[in-house]
Amino acid sequence: MLEKDYLADMYRDPYFPDFLVDKIKTLLKEVMALLESGESDLEVIQAAFDKATIGINELEEEFDDNDSEIETAARESIGETVDLILAHYKVAIDCEEAIREREW
Repeated sequence: MLEKDYLADMYRDPYFPDFLVDKIKTLLKEVMALLESGESDLEVIQAAFDKATIGINELEEEFDDNDSEIETAARESIGETVDLILAHYKVAIDCEEAIREREW
């Protein structure tokens, strides 16, 4: 999966500060590193997505402090990126399940 595909819509929209989108990308790249290591246990993979999603939840205040928020466009961009990750690594987890811990 090409890095340019991560959160593409968020990077294109000036409403979302790049440095905060970078933080989301870093969290998702941690999941990808696990998948690239060959991990195939769905519980372990789901736990990694849960950790990343909770990390994204924790960024909401920073988004607010920068006159932004994790709203519809952000949710869609994050969801699309997670879908791409799941498809690329052939992970049999539904996107909504993968980001089940989301508060956005």
